[in-house]
Amino acid sequence: MSATTSTGKALTTKTTFSRETAVSIEIQADASIVWSLLTNAADFARWNSTVVSIEGDIALGQTIQLKSILDPQRIFKLKVKEVEANKKLVWGDAMGNRVYTLIKDDQGHTVFSMAEKIGGLMFPLFARFIPPFDASFEQFAADLKKEAESIMQAN
Repeated sequence: MSATTSTGKALTTKTTFSRETAVSIEIQADASIVWSLLTNAADFARWNSTVVSIEGDIALGQTIQLKSILDPQRIFKLKVKEVEANKKLVWGDAMGNRVYTLIKDDQGHTVFSMAEKIGGLMFPLFARFIPPFDASFEQFAADLKKEAESIMQAN
């Protein structure tokens, strides 16, 4: 699933055994700028108000440790599963994956999309304990847009 428009508004789809949230936004900046922000763990929390911290290298096969504002006491250990420079980044754990995609549009801007699907056979037992991602995804996209466009204007 991916958001159908680039409005920055998140969309969540729920089933018995999974939940998927997606957001998409147009960023008036080169994909290389957006990519550098998404892959620089040490700088992530500076521009991204939804992240408390990320430790580790955002590189293929590496494991990062992420703390989110949704659950600041919990450390998510996530494996970087796919890296296609300036196009696609996937990280996740046994519960699910978060997929970031960058697509150049007709105006030369970057359409950033982020989707996360979590679930499995045990999902119904703990689904009610997982907070909604919509507001966090919308804030993440807005923060990324603001920072990337600021860098683009400075260059």
